[in-house]
Amino acid sequence: MSQVTNTDELDDAHDDDLYEHHQFTASDGQEPLRVDKYLMNFIENATRSKIQQSIKDGSVRVNDVVVKSNYKVKAGDHIRVLFKHPPHENLLVAEDIPLDIVYEDDALVVVNKPAGMVVHPGHGNYSGTLINALIHHFENLPNNSSNRPGLVHRIDKDTSGLL
Repeated sequence: MSQVTNTDELDDAHDDDLYEHHQFTASDGQEPLRVDKYLMNFIENATRSKIQQSIKDGSVRVNDVVVKSNYKVKAGDHIRVLFKHPPHENLLVAEDIPLDIVYEDDALVVVNKPAGMVVHPGHGNYSGTLINALIHHFENLPNNSSNRPGLVHRIDKDTSGLL
């Protein structure tokens, strides 16, 4: 009985429409362990039922092959979790949040960030960030090497100041 499922609908062309949320390579000492249990050890805040549903939906690949929940992860296996939507921290949604713009020209904007405002969306902070506000206020923000709007700053969430 094979634990690996191949489907025509999830071929390489379809993979171009998917976003990688997680990837892991099983360590050399990895004892065989069900893929759902393996992923429970590595994906923060994921329930086993959600992981099993993702596997059932064909979102989990081991060595680029769709697997079932009972697939046993072995040393050296490369596990990828793919979905049709980008990771939440990459879902940049414009939000009408007031900004204290100190200076602006065609190439530069200086914003006075209030204390308590997160700069970039990330785990647990997907909205209400400075980036969400800037996307609403400006049509074409330049992207950094990660293809996300980039800001030059060293200011933490609880710190106010210019950036």
